[in-house]
Amino acid sequence: MAHKKGGGSTRNGRDSESKRLGVKKFGGEFVIPGNIIVRQRGTKFHPGENVGIGRDHTIFATSEGYVVFERMRNRAGQKQISVVAELPQQ
Repeated sequence: MAHKKGGGSTRNGRDSESKRLGVKKFGGEFVIPGNIIVRQRGTKFHPGENVGIGRDHTIFATSEGYVVFERMRNRAGQKQISVVAELPQQ
């Protein structure tokens, strides 16, 4: 009897395809309507002004402008994304 498994047989060697999640447009970047800003699982980021949310929680621009990431008021630790016509001065 063979004491090793045959070379042609293996039970490993497969994995699911990566989903390419994450931030696609960063703060200060210019976007046009329909541009995807974030691909995410669940609402890690919430939609703000001039931004929509897809069925798979993808956040996208609904008007042209600049991306702004901000903390939500009255909600501890939650973040929201907005698109504004002009960047706020710092």
